[in-house]
Amino acid sequence: MATQHRGFRRKGYDADKPQEGRRPRRLSEYGLQLREKQNLKAAYGILEKQFRRYIKHAHRREGVTADLLVQALEMRLDNAVFRAGFAINRNQARQLVSHRHIMVNGRIVNVGSSQVRRGDVIEVKERSREIVPVVQAISSSSDAARPEWLQVDVANRRAIVVGLPDADKVDTGADMKRVIEFYSR
Repeated sequence: MATQHRGFRRKGYDADKPQEGRRPRRLSEYGLQLREKQNLKAAYGILEKQFRRYIKHAHRREGVTADLLVQALEMRLDNAVFRAGFAINRNQARQLVSHRHIMVNGRIVNVGSSQVRRGDVIEVKERSREIVPVVQAISSSSDAARPEWLQVDVANRRAIVVGLPDADKVDTGADMKRVIEFYSR
């Protein structure tokens, strides 16, 4: 018969869930930084290797690293399609891009991570303008939800990048300071 020792986990025990009569565990600073990084990666649908490249690129450039990181993430094509209101969420925007429904400057682009620049024209292909996901997204989005750095023509399913995103106005859902600290080790 096996005896249960003090250090072993019991069935049904969850370290993160507070037990009766116990104080809830506090996350360490590292744990908090890790959680923020994972939240940001999940929000933009990016894997670790690509996210590290964005961080390195932001570190190399001159300026506030967190702001530069937010700008780089916001200027992804799949995010711009989402922000323009052509898709309900970023996953759907990425699918629209990868299925060749989106054109940039008159050319079909099927890579969601490609960067858009000031002056780029993002539009839904002529034959794809009335597909159900695009119509639903446009009908459910509002002008107030669109960012200032995109000028959107809803009738023609077209958006023009007129500037750079302001990092202060972008709600990433993550504490950018902790994300940058995580990679500054």
